Amino acid sequence: MDLSLILEVSDLTVGPVTPGSPPILDRISLRLNTSDIFGIYGESGAGKTVLSRALANWLPESLEYRAGQVAFAGHDILKPGIQEVRTGRDIAYIGSKPQSALDPTVPVGSQIAEKLHSVRPEWSRRECRERVMQLLSEVRIPSPKERYWDYPSKFSGGMMQRAMIVDAICAEPAVLIADNVTQPLDVTIAAQIVALLHDLCLRHRMATIYLSSSLPTLGQFGDRTAILHQGRFIEQQAFAELLASPATDYTRKAIASVPRMWSTAEGPLARRQAQGEVPLMQVQKVYRTYRARKRGSFNSYSNVQAVRGVTLDIMPRENFGIVGESGCGKSTLTRLLAWLEVPDQGSILLNGTSLGGLSRGELIRKRNEFQLLLQDPYNALPPRTTVGRMIEESLLIRGRIPRSDLRRRVIAAMAEVGLAAELYDQLPNALSTGERQRISIARALILDPKLLILDETLSALDQREQARLIDLFSKLQEKNDLTYVFISHDLAMVRKVCTRIAVMYLGEMVEIADNRELFFDPQHPYTKALLSAAPTLEDKLFNPGDFLLEGEPPSPIDIPAGCSFASRCPKAFGRCRVETPKLVEHSPGRLAACHLLDSDEAKAAA
Repeated sequence: MDLSLILEVSDLTVGPVTPGSPPILDRISLRLNTSDIFGIYGESGAGKTVLSRALANWLPESLEYRAGQVAFAGHDILKPGIQEVRTGRDIAYIGSKPQSALDPTVPVGSQIAEKLHSVRPEWSRRECRERVMQLLSEVRIPSPKERYWDYPSKFSGGMMQRAMIVDAICAEPAVLIADNVTQPLDVTIAAQIVALLHDLCLRHRMATIYLSSSLPTLGQFGDRTAILHQGRFIEQQAFAELLASPATDYTRKAIASVPRMWSTAEGPLARRQAQGEVPLMQVQKVYRTYRARKRGSFNSYSNVQAVRGVTLDIMPRENFGIVGESGCGKSTLTRLLAWLEVPDQGSILLNGTSLGGLSRGELIRKRNEFQLLLQDPYNALPPRTTVGRMIEESLLIRGRIPRSDLRRRVIAAMAEVGLAAELYDQLPNALSTGERQRISIARALILDPKLLILDETLSALDQREQARLIDLFSKLQEKNDLTYVFISHDLAMVRKVCTRIAVMYLGEMVEIADNRELFFDPQHPYTKALLSAAPTLEDKLFNPGDFLLEGEPPSPIDIPAGCSFASRCPKAFGRCRVETPKLVEHSPGRLAACHLLDSDEAKAAA
């Protein structure tokens, strides 16, 4: 294997073009050989994205190189007039927002092939198309020749991230820069992406720089790791040595902040239900199906079965978690719980009142009792509206409070979530992700709700900021008697905060159990697969080699007969392929939908 030096960075310093402003990156140095994988850990604001773009010679106009060099194969790419090195061909970049990276009006494959032809003009358009189709297959996108012509809206988050990997490596680059590429993905797809990048790095002899705000994710590579803090590398070690003997207090605190999934000290106890206690929210046999036009047809449609017969109860003052892969129906179920969409069948009751039976005025008043917090605090907040105006808007719509009292009420809500009163008249442009998310929380709390539905609300945050908001949610729950529903792919976070957890697969609930029971003794093979794929600094209870899933779930348009998980289940047997298992209570409080739990034939197969 050729291990020659391919990238050398020396004293790289980057800052705003404004004279006298402090640097964002300060004297960054690293060396990368062919086929190396170099991990970089940093919290939000540490400078990861600026560093990744600086290494690709792709800084925005507001930033400038102040000192240092970036030498690729002996050529300093920062010098004017260097033509030997091209971004996109020799050095490739993958970002963490794949859904916004491509034109939604052009098929995915066509866009990638067009870009490939522009950086490799010596290749014909046919060669570029065949190269892209080959790589779509290599990254394990099913039916690559058909998917080549699909539009970005037809790709799930995991498939889109794989498509962006194809976009990055199709020109055969020598260096790949991956900036937090698994952060928006669920655990099984993220594990596949990590394994895929590792395999591609070795097979295509690419040097890879992997930047992440998750230490466990970097641990899956196990190679050299640097800690980036306030724009500087404060230490570099092999990952195992970093964990065993961190050289700085910052690194020690970062390691300590990583949630442990199987530590007995972690995870809340399930609250005891009082006799005769009524659920705060009841979801009863809810279905939601969409009609999607068939490709190439004018008046022919397919039925997309997004949510299929979901039934669950959410008790007052509990933290209820819902987990599952991308495409399993979590987001659709979130919209149903928040009554942004109406189920085709079934009912949703809040405090005994059916939401479907309310008039428009009654529903507006009822919405005070339940609020939805979204994942992306950047798109959820209007950039040209002041913080105070955003938070007070719902009170103005409902006319619940005199204008003279608005400011006092809003500042009190801001103080409750840890926002300074000085932000009231400011725009959110300069605020961090965590501060933006606190605005969203204040907007919800201003109406005194009893139920908060959090749709991946914490997934955009690094682990330390996430821990701060978890503490905030805990204090707010105790003070305001709140109930939470956490919809998330972050199993470590769910383990830390949720009392009961439901596991969702292809629109159905396949397991519901208390926190400790689900993590230490899961009943469904899919739950074990999720736990085996979760990145962690602990020894796992479930071996990824035995349970890790390949590919994605079957299409919700063409759901197979029998158990929908049978095509991916390592223990599926004959009955699983012809009979759909029902979600039944196998022991008090524990529900699962699996033939392996109640069949002598299954026991014989195992």
